[in-house]
Amino acid sequence: MLSITGNVLILTILVITCLIIYKSLASLKNKKDVSILPIIYQLNLLQTTLTITTFFVLVAAFIVSDFSLITVFQNSHTSKPLIYKITGTWGNHEGSLLLWINIMVIFSFLFFVINRKNKNYQLYTLIIQNILIIGFFLFLFLNSNPFNKIFPIPKNGLGLNPILQDPALAIHPPLLYIGFVGSSIFFSAAVAALITDINSNYFARSIKPWIFISWIFQTLGIVVGSIWAYYELGWGGFWFWDPVENASLLPWFAMTALIHSILVLEKKGNLINWVILLCLLTFILSVTGTFLVRSGVLNSVHTFANDPSRGIYILSFLSLMILFSIIIFFKKSKKEKYFFNINSKETFILGNNWFMLFYLITVFVGIVYPIFTEVVADTKISVGPPFYNSVIIPVVIPFLLAMAVGPNLKWNKNEFFNIKKFLTLFLLAILVNIFLVMLFKSSSFIINLILITSLFLIFYSLTDFYNSIYKKIKFDLGRIISHLGFGLMIFFIALNSNFSYEKNFNAKVGEIKEFNIYKIKFNGLGVKEKKNYHSIAGSFSIINIKKNTLLNLDPEIRIYKNPETITYEASIKSSAFQDYYLTMSNISGSDVYNIKFQNKPFMLWIWISAIMISLGGFYNLLKKKNKKIIYEN
Repeated sequence: MLSITGNVLILTILVITCLIIYKSLASLKNKKDVSILPIIYQLNLLQTTLTITTFFVLVAAFIVSDFSLITVFQNSHTSKPLIYKITGTWGNHEGSLLLWINIMVIFSFLFFVINRKNKNYQLYTLIIQNILIIGFFLFLFLNSNPFNKIFPIPKNGLGLNPILQDPALAIHPPLLYIGFVGSSIFFSAAVAALITDINSNYFARSIKPWIFISWIFQTLGIVVGSIWAYYELGWGGFWFWDPVENASLLPWFAMTALIHSILVLEKKGNLINWVILLCLLTFILSVTGTFLVRSGVLNSVHTFANDPSRGIYILSFLSLMILFSIIIFFKKSKKEKYFFNINSKETFILGNNWFMLFYLITVFVGIVYPIFTEVVADTKISVGPPFYNSVIIPVVIPFLLAMAVGPNLKWNKNEFFNIKKFLTLFLLAILVNIFLVMLFKSSSFIINLILITSLFLIFYSLTDFYNSIYKKIKFDLGRIISHLGFGLMIFFIALNSNFSYEKNFNAKVGEIKEFNIYKIKFNGLGVKEKKNYHSIAGSFSIINIKKNTLLNLDPEIRIYKNPETITYEASIKSSAFQDYYLTMSNISGSDVYNIKFQNKPFMLWIWISAIMISLGGFYNLLKKKNKKIIYEN
């Protein structure tokens, strides 16, 4: 019954989507007839309602364990806790694609309702968005249908991948998808802007909230995914340059450049072509990431199962989208002539964009180059942290300086920033860094530069905050919060990277190992029984010889029943200043265990800083519109 309901809903939505496009075109042809607009609104509302209903039908199938559906059979089990039955809905390719389409449809409806001042622009955006919706709905129905049946109906399912049975993974995909899929609406709006030759200021104001919404949620999605990988995968760090992790960064870099460029377009009416290009690029990169993750091209713990037919469809759809975008852009884009003074805010915003593009290209090359060498030379290579660190880290230093100085400049005016403030805060950053070197005893030259420039950005942001709150100087508080968060994040990452301690060793129960300032005792083993797994839990005592402190860590080896999988769960003790992190795994056929112990300073502050970055965007999204004070200082 649920299978029939789901398929009927999908086909009905496809028909309604085609009607929306037809009625929109009819309204564009008959410009004086406004009677069609209420019909289009009703169709949009019906489309949105039925799409959300389709998703909840699939949720219901997971809740009641309807194993007549292949998707439920492959990704659920009666023994799973209810929360993981529900999250299993989007913990697979088919369900997550339906979630993707839901977000596209909801954004399409909201944009249509909110932007009513320019009928042609409103309707062309709706048409482009619904063409995209048809493309993804056809992909869902023909290739990745979550309502396909299996016969005979099995008594139970195969279960959900154990590493996905986690609270962070319950919210990570929806957050990330709002960012990914949200970019579809300003992709459609950008194409509509080219077709209608709309006023630059109106276009900027119409897409600005959607850019902020997408950027905020994608930032949060990346952070939550990073936190999950930290404690669930046993890697013990904040970022590992995994190919799928990197794929989520590509549209984020483009969107970050877009957030800054839209300010220039809204304020000065410049960079219209560049803003449109970034709108197109952001969604294209989102679909590119989808292709890489769902086609089996990338080898990662995060990818969905390998299915070449999926990859062919997405690649074809992506190619058509790119071709269409290029044709429209070169045919309809305006010729722009403008000049920016070298010491103006516009110039520094453009500088921000070039930094973002550099990072984007670097990460893209790191993802694609191993695929290229495997196809062309049949040689498998991996591109990991050494490549990214050596290329990106040196460029972060001037980027941090520009982030501090740029916002303090005036629009269009060719005047130097406050040299006295610059030198004072830079000297203060150097003095604090000297104190840190003396405190921690060791630091590399490049880390010193990172620490100095990140402190410089922190101090600059704090002085801007002080001037804004107490001296009533007009600053963008959202920008201050985001830039302060970024400076803090880089500062704590630098400390974490330079002063982390890690030790791998083998041990038997009862053994005591001594390394550096730590004494580690393997106290014993215990067995835990849970609803959907049982585990072997180790008991370890960690003694800090220097501080004479004791703490206990209890890592686990979990054996899941459905599906039969072994996972290694880290035991983490977190404080404001450091994390103690321990994992263990059995050496096959013996009573010896491999132990990985880590001391990771300031992990908590890395997460807090990253969340601060998105909070700055959230503040800008919610604050009252006051054009006189948002951008001027």
